[in-house]
Amino acid sequence: MSNLAYIQITRNCNQKCRFCSNPPSGWEDLKLEKVKKIINQFIKQKYDGVILTGGEPTLYKDLTKVIKYCNEKKFHCRIITNGQKTSDKKYLNSLIKAGLNHLHLSIYSHKDKVQSFLTQNKNSLKNIKRALEHLKEFKKVRVDINITINRYNSNHLSKLVQFIVKKYPFVTHFVFNNLDPTTERVKKHPDTIPRLNDFVLELNKALQFLEKNQKTFRVERVPLCYLPNFEWCSTETRKIVKKEIRPVYFLDQRGYLLQENFIYQKGESCQFCTLSKICAGLYQMDKFYSSKELYPVFLSKKEIKQIITKIYVT
Repeated sequence: MSNLAYIQITRNCNQKCRFCSNPPSGWEDLKLEKVKKIINQFIKQKYDGVILTGGEPTLYKDLTKVIKYCNEKKFHCRIITNGQKTSDKKYLNSLIKAGLNHLHLSIYSHKDKVQSFLTQNKNSLKNIKRALEHLKEFKKVRVDINITINRYNSNHLSKLVQFIVKKYPFVTHFVFNNLDPTTERVKKHPDTIPRLNDFVLELNKALQFLEKNQKTFRVERVPLCYLPNFEWCSTETRKIVKKEIRPVYFLDQRGYLLQENFIYQKGESCQFCTLSKICAGLYQMDKFYSSKELYPVFLSKKEIKQIITKIYVT
């Protein structure tokens, strides 16, 4: 896994996702010179690259200039996008001509009604499919899929990845993010918050399918007791083991943050779990996610060593 930095370049968006973690806030987009200054700082700190986020980064008017600047500096640059603007082939081509060769495409469901409901955009899935069809033609562009786990897709995660892999086999990597329930959007739509037990079986089936089809994947905000046989793919565990940090420049009052601690909270059962030292625990424990869903895992030292070894080789 590359050690990447993040820059939030805009808070504007062309969707209104019910669980958005960074919705429009009135903050102005970052000035181009400011973005370049931050990128130079990351280069000096020897990060492997930068991920441009939002809001929706394709709404940032100087996006091609930022991509070109990173390309000139030989600094890897990628974006996280909802795929709406990249459904325009001319616009997508302008990003690729500027030097973009890696993007994360966010999708929540292959079911049109679910995707439309969650994004509050009736054309969301149609535009994502159009963007993926365009990306078929750009073979040098790596496409990753970001999936936010929520109550409305928790019963068909495996079907979603099967749909993507079979229809768009060029997609190489999947990231599953369990929903962050702390945002204002989620407070308005608490029905989107899943229980751990809502998605554990479907997530496991999805990971098994991806492994069988030689795809790579990562999972965030899911405790290791809910990742049996896939503990090594936890983003937090990987960072705990490798002692990595995550720098993020937020476009709000938070500004520049350096995330060094990837431990959340531990339940009573965690003190008996052999994975506790490499597990982040439960995010927002007993506020939104219940500690009663946690349970201890008992693995041998040899099995734990195998998990750690796999983290370094994958």
